[in-house]
Amino acid sequence: MRFSHFLSSYYPNTTYGGKQLFDDMLEQARLAERLGFSGVSIPEHHFMDILLNPAPLQMAVKVASITERIEVTTAVVVLPFHDIKRLAGEIVVAEILCDGRLVLGVGRGAFGFEFERFGVPAAESRAKFDEALLVLGKLMSEEDVSWSGRYYQFEQLTIMPRPMNGSMPPMMIAALAPEAIYHCAKRGFHVQTTPLMGSLDQLRDQVQAFHNGCNERGTSGGKQRISVLRVGFAASNDQDAGRVKELAHGYYKRFDNVFTGPNEIVGGAITPLPREQTVAELAENLLVGTPDELVEKLAPYAEAGIDEVNLNMNIGASQAETLEAMQRFAEEVMPHFS
Repeated sequence: MRFSHFLSSYYPNTTYGGKQLFDDMLEQARLAERLGFSGVSIPEHHFMDILLNPAPLQMAVKVASITERIEVTTAVVVLPFHDIKRLAGEIVVAEILCDGRLVLGVGRGAFGFEFERFGVPAAESRAKFDEALLVLGKLMSEEDVSWSGRYYQFEQLTIMPRPMNGSMPPMMIAALAPEAIYHCAKRGFHVQTTPLMGSLDQLRDQVQAFHNGCNERGTSGGKQRISVLRVGFAASNDQDAGRVKELAHGYYKRFDNVFTGPNEIVGGAITPLPREQTVAELAENLLVGTPDELVEKLAPYAEAGIDEVNLNMNIGASQAETLEAMQRFAEEVMPHFS
């Protein structure tokens, strides 16, 4: 089981400044490579101060320019928000400038506020994503492509330059529901998923759905991969762990607002809302604790057959504290699963 680091750009203090925020993310990317993380991943979200990155492919290129080996994954590019013709060309350029280290994670989006502000009906996100995925695949693998569909229509064109290997870079599909994960795996895709703040049993259901899909598909096409995103933090001691669990609870007060809540956002800052789930209940389902506790918590992940755990450590601690947690995790937790 390998480990990736999520450059999640949490921004609860919007006076911090975007330049400093992204400088922090780049510093984390450099450290992740030095520490032996398998990759870094970059979200796409707009108009809010959580998971903030409106240009994940641009960030991917920058990360690749300051690293040498580490995999750079988008987690995820939200296809329904994009003109697919333009996006296809941007993906090719990003793949080239990342020296072939780009892994293209794509999804249909999750936050109603973004759909509303982009003028994309959230109720149509699945149908638009499905069509966008088909169009993107055709543009990346064929020349002189035209399309006449429900959401995309264009005359014959060829994306230039052509992809490095004549087709799509390695691709992962984001899915949460076990049924959706199963169908993605059955179609041969790598999968990104997360139980969010859910239980280990919920995670096991997601992973089992992936393996069921892979098994039904058979072995043709090579090894498929499932990557699981989790909030995680390697604390220095029990007291530090308690403090970080409080920070995680505050993070989810904002996340809940835009994921299932009323979308209360003022000046780009999400309003933290009360949560029914207590700090202790939340902490049971997160990878927050001392290194010894994290080794114990991660054992069932390895047993479930998870290929990669993608850690979101940006939950409100300072940059210095986050860098220390990354190093602590790499030195005291990762060797148990190498």
